[in-house]
This record gives sequence, C-alpha cells and structure tokens, in this order.
Amino acid sequence: MDLKKTVKVSAEKKASTVPDKELQFAFGKENYRLMLIGLGVIALGFILMVGGGSDDPSVFNEEIFNFRRLTLAPLLILAGYVIEIFAIMKKPRD
Repeated sequence: MDLKKTVKVSAEKKASTVPDKELQFAFGKENYRLMLIGLGVIALGFILMVGGGSDDPSVFNEEIFNFRRLTLAPLLILAGYVIEIFAIMKKPRD
C-alpha cells in the first residue's frame, strides 16, 4: 500500500512542478506564413515547368527548351526551398 501512495504523491509533485505557462507551438504565425509562401513559390515553379510537349510523337517541339522551363522554373523551386529552410530556422517571437 505504501508504494501506491508514494507513486501517487510523486506523480502529483511532478504535475505541480510543470510551469503554469500554457503550451506553445514550435513555430509562430510568421513561420507558418513563410512556409505557405515557400510552398506557393515551389508550386508556381513546378507549374511553370509543365508543358512543352507535342501531340504528335514524330514532331519535335522546340518549346521544351525555352527560358521559362530551363531557367525560371528551377530557380523558383530553389528559391521556394530556401524560403522553407528560412521559415523553419527562424526563431518565433515571444
């Protein structure tokens, strides 16, 4: 019987030593906003990369090698990942 009382008392002590501060999320509002912006930039990059194919497989379409698909879209995707990393690493304000 003493063991049960000891366990119960020690559990109550542990519960009482937890600070009364409310639980907080790991990220703040600004972090989540930056994450959504980064996801939007990544999605825009992938959308810009789509297309350039040809309906007829025997016809070659030069549009696959334009600036938008070869340069702009990959740079947007990389920028989106940089924004994501920054959003994760940024300290939330108290």
